[in-house]
Amino acid sequence: MQETQPPSRLPPRPRNRGIYLLPNLFTTGGLFAGFYAIIAASQGRFDDACIAVFVAAILDGVDGRVARLTNTQSEFGVQYDSLADLISFGLAPALVMYHWALSTMKFDSVTAGKIGWIAAFLYAACAALRLARFNSQVAVVDKRWFIGLASPAAAGLMASFVWTAHELGYTGEQLRYVALAVTVIAAVLMVSGLRYFSFKGGPRNDRVPFLAIMVAVAVVVAIAVDPPSVLLTVSALYAISGPSYWLYRRLRRAGARDGEGAEGS
Repeated sequence: MQETQPPSRLPPRPRNRGIYLLPNLFTTGGLFAGFYAIIAASQGRFDDACIAVFVAAILDGVDGRVARLTNTQSEFGVQYDSLADLISFGLAPALVMYHWALSTMKFDSVTAGKIGWIAAFLYAACAALRLARFNSQVAVVDKRWFIGLASPAAAGLMASFVWTAHELGYTGEQLRYVALAVTVIAAVLMVSGLRYFSFKGGPRNDRVPFLAIMVAVAVVVAIAVDPPSVLLTVSALYAISGPSYWLYRRLRRAGARDGEGAEGS
């Protein structure tokens, strides 16, 4: 009897990996925008530099969504995105602020000049620490919250401050100490343990209220009318939302303890 051979199975067709280029192109675009912001700031074109930082933030929000929609997530993409974020939201805002204002502190004294570039480095270092902490905790933290101010939000605060002041006719030298305070505050908030709402919601909460959509449309319209001032307002409000929520929770816990003590007495 002739032995029957099992039907030959073709080897599994390798998955077309060309689509992986798509999300990484957006990441590269964000990296280019951050690099361009550094070049523009070094040439004194601060409005272009600030716009480039916000372009990088938009592309950073797009690349992850594109990867999820096309099912092209990869460890390479995660690491590449993190490195690009370090340039766009760490080095770029720090150098934009340094070239605009912090570098002029050297005219006050040698010590003040050192404080200026140290503050810029502090911001860049805190952005790196924030990104490293996010990568190490991404699988264990509640996705509804960011722990510490996200680096794109901190970069938005820095860039919108420079952009607004520049549009209003202020020079960096005039606002150098305000710029120093903004830089240090943004740096500290990134590495803090404060909670910030991520706007991602839970795994079963894909819908948003109609009011939220109307608010988002109103913000977009306002940004179109006066981009720097509106972006500064939105960035500042989001930055103070973390300390405000921390204070609210602390006062609420204190009130609950007082209530329990009154019942027990």
